[in-house]
Amino acid sequence: MPARFFMFLTTAALLSTPAFAAETLTVKVQGIEKDNDLILVEQAYCRPTEDGKSENGINRRPSVVWSKGPEGTKSYAIVMVDPDVPTDFTDAGKEGKTIPASMKRQDFYHWAQIDIPAIAEGFPSGSGNEYPQQQPRFLGIPGLNSYAKFYTDKPKGEYTGYDGPCPPWNDERLHHYHFKVFALDVETLGLKKKFAPEDAVKAMQGHILAEGECVGAY
Repeated sequence: MPARFFMFLTTAALLSTPAFAAETLTVKVQGIEKDNDLILVEQAYCRPTEDGKSENGINRRPSVVWSKGPEGTKSYAIVMVDPDVPTDFTDAGKEGKTIPASMKRQDFYHWAQIDIPAIAEGFPSGSGNEYPQQQPRFLGIPGLNSYAKFYTDKPKGEYTGYDGPCPPWNDERLHHYHFKVFALDVETLGLKKKFAPEDAVKAMQGHILAEGECVGAY
C-alpha cells in the first residue's frame, strides 16, 4: 500500500472519531414521567380553549433536576428547544387553514440558562423572571428566548428566561420540547446578559463533559 494512501486513511480515521464521548446525565422535568408525556397546561405560554383555539396561559416554569456531572464539572447549562416550529407562519391561527405536518420545521428556543454553579443539581419551579433578581449567583444567567425574534411588538427583554409552549392551534403536528442539561468544564461561557440561545449552544461546544434530556409534548 502506498505511503500516501496509508496517511490518508489515518487522517480520515482521526477526523471521524470524536475526541471523547460525553457522559449521560439523568434529567427529570416536573410533570413529565416519561419522554413524550404532555407538558402540564399551567407550564404553557398558551392554553387551549373550548372552541379548539388558544389563549394566554399561566406560563409557570417547571422544576428541572439532574444527576451530578462527572469530575471536572464547573457549571451547568439548561436549554429548552422545540424543533417542530413551522418555518412559515402565514396560516398560523387562521380560521379554515391548517399548517400541514409535512411543512419544513425549525428550532425554537424557549429557555436558555447558563453559568449555573456546579453545586447545583436542580432548578426550582417558578413564574415570570423573578429568579435573576433573587438568586443570580446560584441560578446562573438567563438568556433571551426565541419569542424575542418572533414577537417584535414588545421589547426583547420581556422574553428573557423561560416562556413555555405556544404552538399554533391549527398546526397538524404535535410539538416536542427538549429540556437539555449540559455539564461543562468551565465556570462561565463568557456571554453577556440577554444573550441569544444560539450563542450559548455555540459557546458550549468543546466544553461538554456530560449531557442529558427530557422530552415533553404539547
